Amino acid sequence: MQTDAVKSKPVLATNVGKSRYQNSLSHGSRIEQVIPGGVDSPFRAFHEVGGQAIFFTHAKGSKLFDLDNNEYIDYLGAWGPAILGHCPQSVVKRCQEVMALGPVFGAPHTLELEMAGAVIKACPSVEKIRFVSSGTEAVMSAIRLARGFSGREKIIMFEGCYHGHSDATLASTGHQSSSGIPDGARCATLMANFNDLASVDALFEEHKNEIGALIVEPVAGSMGVVPPQPGFLQGLRQLCDKYQAVFIMDEVITGLRLALGGAQEFYGVTADLTCFGKALGGGMPIGAYGGKKEIMERLIPDGDVYQAGTFSGNPVTMAGGIETLKLLQDKSVYEILDKRTSDLFSGLAQTISRNGWPVQLQRAGSMFSILFTPEPVRNFQDSKTVDHQAFSVFFHHCLDNGIYMPPSGVDAACMSAAHSHADVEQSERVISAGLKLALNA
Repeated sequence: MQTDAVKSKPVLATNVGKSRYQNSLSHGSRIEQVIPGGVDSPFRAFHEVGGQAIFFTHAKGSKLFDLDNNEYIDYLGAWGPAILGHCPQSVVKRCQEVMALGPVFGAPHTLELEMAGAVIKACPSVEKIRFVSSGTEAVMSAIRLARGFSGREKIIMFEGCYHGHSDATLASTGHQSSSGIPDGARCATLMANFNDLASVDALFEEHKNEIGALIVEPVAGSMGVVPPQPGFLQGLRQLCDKYQAVFIMDEVITGLRLALGGAQEFYGVTADLTCFGKALGGGMPIGAYGGKKEIMERLIPDGDVYQAGTFSGNPVTMAGGIETLKLLQDKSVYEILDKRTSDLFSGLAQTISRNGWPVQLQRAGSMFSILFTPEPVRNFQDSKTVDHQAFSVFFHHCLDNGIYMPPSGVDAACMSAAHSHADVEQSERVISAGLKLALNA
């Protein structure tokens, strides 16, 4: 989510009447009195697209249902976790069984052992792993661990990549910034250009023996879905080896989504530390980080790097994760994900080409974005050309016609294995009409 996108308040594009959303509007005015902005995460607000965020009551498969009994084909996917669709029967059943035995012990249990083994099998670069409760925790902990292991304070990040809301990753003013960040955190964070190895090499050269880690989203998911150019990730691996820095891959979004082994399997590259979240938990709150044995063993109680969490590795989350990993071992799941996304894009691409519309369709596996810009987005600077006013018109057309997209012109949408061919056909019709409306508004 880009800070640049909210500098000018978007105009609410469509108005089908308050009756469609009357219960959401009523609850929205009430919740703002007790929760800042009416949301527990700013990504959920409609401040980039205008209007009032929708309240949902339940979800199943590819569908979301709101307080006013409106039904939506869902491409938010809970910002990534719903890879199998909402409420997969076997995942829900297993979580319910474990919940009845006790949701949290604050002590070891066998499901942690089983889950750890399943992740290590899926992602061979992970030799040992720690579970936490969110992607932000995973990244924050991995960065601290990399600093402790390397003995160096500075880290390299990339403009436009999102790594959660810890001080270390919000230290840049180039992307998602915040007040309240200590100057020391800002000074310790160096920014490079995504898909630009020369900018990375220059930083390593300028700060020799000071850089302890480099962290990257293998596919940038918050400036449009931006895949790595050929050789980019492999080049980062080589530079980290050359300058003896820990190579951290933030696979909170791409983990399990691009392949069972994540982006590392998909692109053929190996990280020193990997961060997981979202799809890993089967809908339960989860984060994890793991990697080389010699790095992970620096964590207390084996080593001297501290990390803890009351709900880390709790039984219900582990149960959801284990069942999800079992289901994703079926290769047909990834074939369905790819086919559904490909079918959607194929139809839209024909419509866009035929009309000469300035719209880019970008995807990696089942992650995708529809970007209102005339040229492909390859980095953060390119993403600044996205027309957020046009996206606002498009978003509200989709919303009013039963398609739920991320309320941001640059954040990743997600397909699920529960989306049907009929869902895709209906989505193509609504999205095509939304593109026409937005570009002629």
